[in-house]
Amino acid sequence: MIAVWRRSSGGFKLSVSASVGGVVCLVALAFFASQYPRGAQARGAALTSAPAASGSTQVSIAKGPAAAIATRFTRDVQPLMQKYCYNCHGGGKHKGDITLDKFTSFEHVMADHATWESVDDQLSSAAMPPDDKPQPTKAEMNLLAVWVHDAINFRDCSGPRDPGKVTIRRLNKIEYSNTLRDLLGVDVKPTADFPADDTGYGFDNIADVLSMSPLLAEKYLYAAEGALDKVIVTEGPQRQFAKIEATRMTSTAGGNSVNDSAWSLGNNGELWTKFDAPATGEYEIRVRAYGIQAGPDPVRMSVRVDGTNLRLFEVKATKEKPENFNLATTMRGGEHKISVAFLNEFTHKAEKPAYRKLILDSITLDGPKVSATAVLPPPTAGHRALIFATAPKDGTEAEAARKVITKFANRAFRRPVAEDQITRLMALFSESRKAGDGYDRACKTAMTAVLCSPNFLFRIEPAPGGTKDKVFAIDDYALASRLSYFLWSTMPDDDLMSFAAAGKLRQPGVIEAQVKRMMADPKSQAFVANFAGQWLELRLLDDYEADPKRFPAFNKQLRTAMKMETEQYFHALVNEDHSVLELLDSNYTFVNEQLAAFYGLPDVKGEKFRKVTLPANSHRGGVLTMAGVLTVTAMPSRTSPVKRGKYILEEILGTPPPPPPPDVPALKEQKSDKDGGSLRQRLEAHRTDPTCASCHKRMDPLGFALENFDAIGKWRDKDGETTIDPSGVLPNGKKIGGADDLKKALLERKDDFVRCLATKMLTYAVGRGVEPYDRCTIDDVCANAKQSNYRFSSVLIGIVKSDAFQKRRAE
Repeated sequence: MIAVWRRSSGGFKLSVSASVGGVVCLVALAFFASQYPRGAQARGAALTSAPAASGSTQVSIAKGPAAAIATRFTRDVQPLMQKYCYNCHGGGKHKGDITLDKFTSFEHVMADHATWESVDDQLSSAAMPPDDKPQPTKAEMNLLAVWVHDAINFRDCSGPRDPGKVTIRRLNKIEYSNTLRDLLGVDVKPTADFPADDTGYGFDNIADVLSMSPLLAEKYLYAAEGALDKVIVTEGPQRQFAKIEATRMTSTAGGNSVNDSAWSLGNNGELWTKFDAPATGEYEIRVRAYGIQAGPDPVRMSVRVDGTNLRLFEVKATKEKPENFNLATTMRGGEHKISVAFLNEFTHKAEKPAYRKLILDSITLDGPKVSATAVLPPPTAGHRALIFATAPKDGTEAEAARKVITKFANRAFRRPVAEDQITRLMALFSESRKAGDGYDRACKTAMTAVLCSPNFLFRIEPAPGGTKDKVFAIDDYALASRLSYFLWSTMPDDDLMSFAAAGKLRQPGVIEAQVKRMMADPKSQAFVANFAGQWLELRLLDDYEADPKRFPAFNKQLRTAMKMETEQYFHALVNEDHSVLELLDSNYTFVNEQLAAFYGLPDVKGEKFRKVTLPANSHRGGVLTMAGVLTVTAMPSRTSPVKRGKYILEEILGTPPPPPPPDVPALKEQKSDKDGGSLRQRLEAHRTDPTCASCHKRMDPLGFALENFDAIGKWRDKDGETTIDPSGVLPNGKKIGGADDLKKALLERKDDFVRCLATKMLTYAVGRGVEPYDRCTIDDVCANAKQSNYRFSSVLIGIVKSDAFQKRRAE
């Protein structure tokens, strides 16, 4: 089968060519460009500034609160900016790519939120004006800071909301695998060799960066065929013929290549390879080899499977006439180690030395051999669930096939399938039957086309007629899909689809009950792994390797335990509906024996994770003091206060610093404290550069507060010979003395944290970046959370009931 995506005048078409019994069948499933904007084809498209949205909240300056803010701008703010800001950001100067004298009215300010959010960041962190420039008085600074904060946070939320426009979204690798699992009833994990999904805004489910390539389309076809073959068995296992050249095998005895395919062994040992047997059965192994003789005995060779000797051969063949050495054996389905061993090395050290050698050219594996009378195994439960209708029990063959294909397509497309689509799929079934395929195989051919359809691979949310440039509520099927992919990273289950079919998802209390049910389901672990795993950057742990010389305790088991701690903690917080503020600090965590010993916690035995109460002096509690987070925010060989400080600003407070200038050199590594001073001293020297000072003033105190935790999160009092100094002064003048003070300082900014969490969760939920027109939604979610004592469910429910989640702007 071959799948090809082609751009046509109407959009995209997927042509599926299925070779069935010598007859080629073609099916083209239309994919209109109006559903897949060209911007989605460009990688990283979502990372550019979005244009002003139609339907965005308009600011009325003539009266009300906006008029008062406008008056304050002209009367109070412009004179102060002229006095303290225009020297660097006006009159043709634009340091840091910021120009301020172009803003002559409040309307101009409201039209460029990004610039003024940057100004607010700089003022709130006391980074501007620079220390070497004239400084405003406290009263002037307060007046300016308060106005900027009021201006960028001003919005009129009384009118209609703009829910934004989401590009049609391809299933990412995880969503695709999970959807196949729930659709077919088998966990096939077909995406191991798929290209990696791009990310935007910190997540890999952002619509605008989930591109489609010809390579990926081809892999979808092979994945569909392989997955269906696991469930619907229509023939015996395919006979496999594999020839492996010796130069591509692994040697345990050294040796060298003789030519492009042959390998010479002069020492006892073996050449081996892996072979994946498609099924249990009889296989023929053929070894092509010859010997270089020396001494009284001929070359002896053994053929082995999984370390067991199957047969011993004497190799008397010569270079001029290599020989095939054949044997038959029964192997179970699955992976095996196939090896050829040289058994009798010999060296005659004389005036003219002689060496006995085995020269192996190749191994050929052929099988399994299936007899002509072989009977297929009985259909599995999964097979019967998919091919549930047959003739004559369920009508004519065509009627039965239509029932099977329609039900499968309805589930795969996550909505009722149009009649013309069923007609095209039935044409595929008919062509397959005409080509001589059996009933089940013909149904499978149509199902393969379903799994290659854009209606399966993409989450399509059709707009009602006449909605161009208007806001509309997505239908209940699309809402069910949004819920399931948000909370489960997979397709809706039967309950959700039943509510969608009845049009009841928006009835009072229904969506809340569904969210509660879904979060209690084991499939909600996907929300923990995919949302929390990306927001808190835990996925980076999978490939993280610490310096083994400096951190010998770090191993695969500890790395797994680190990740498990944070995931179980987050899962418990969600399922037990705790306050989201416990992510900042709490008196408990989850550990097993290895992690407990690493933390210095007593009385924990065994590999099983359990909830433990933390001692008052443990300095743990909350995600920032968990070893997994501390590890991914460090370097392999040392801590990084800068990375940890940036992480807190970005992922906890939602106030990321600007990117560093391109020419800033990296901090030099040192062998000892005598080589350039302590880490704190070297960073302080780094901050003497004025271009670095303003950002480091914000990041470094936060990062140094965690400096008692080493690069893999273990508590320490000294770094080498230097006593750790975790103290610092935050930009607002507050002094902190370490991790415990840092957590208290962050809890004082709990509203900023909740806003950051709501922003991250909304981004993940709707698959796009949060825009200025989303501010009212975020305000509502945060206000609802505050009224509910910041319970996790209040944030979750606030998002799924928002216009941004339940509506969209037409393309």
